[in-house]
Amino acid sequence: MTKLSVNINKLATLRNSRGKNNPDVQVWAEVIESYGVHGITVHPRPDERHIRYRDVELLKPVVRGEFNIEGYPDEKWMDLVTEVKPHQATLVPDPPGALTSNAGFDVTASHAFLEKMIGRLKRETPNTRISVFIEPGRFSSAEASALRSLGADRIEMYTEKYADDPKTVGEYRQLADLALGAGLGLNAGHDLTSENLPALIRAIPEIDEVSIGHALICDALSFGMKDTVARYLNALS
Repeated sequence: MTKLSVNINKLATLRNSRGKNNPDVQVWAEVIESYGVHGITVHPRPDERHIRYRDVELLKPVVRGEFNIEGYPDEKWMDLVTEVKPHQATLVPDPPGALTSNAGFDVTASHAFLEKMIGRLKRETPNTRISVFIEPGRFSSAEASALRSLGADRIEMYTEKYADDPKTVGEYRQLADLALGAGLGLNAGHDLTSENLPALIRAIPEIDEVSIGHALICDALSFGMKDTVARYLNALS
């Protein structure tokens, strides 16, 4: 079964809007995990507008399942990841002012950069799985092989295009085949919902993990967090 990692950035956004500690993201990470999810994802950004770097440090001893840190691998993010040593580090090509993730890596154009950053992670956090954000249409078998040779373990398929138009699922099947053919595992994330997850998983049952935040937190306003988590786990099954 595909694993579910819940991105708790939106809880931090709500907390930050009032300047205190409600909701407490550490407490909510524990609560969400108690409902049966497989891990927690955070995506710290330079302006710390949601998850703060200190949050990540405090969450490490709290998260019982897999801890996934996403982000643009600048020096500050890399220092954080090599200190915290999460189960998974997901490299995302976000420009500093990006509202949300909006593209996958161009592996050819970013080869030297990825080589440097993945190399450092391999040296300093050898037990951390490395995933790289990739979108369909910008990935070839040669790039998949290059990414694997650099030390990446998985790709995360950037699924906004699929969420906007589920008929594009065939493009993601092709992307998955390229990654799998090079020995890379598969994650997926961005704009996934309990409604569009089943068709994606049917088309690509090899997906190891999905990371979902915005839609899941929004659904919790209607259904409550416990029932919402159950809906997403059911969608994956």
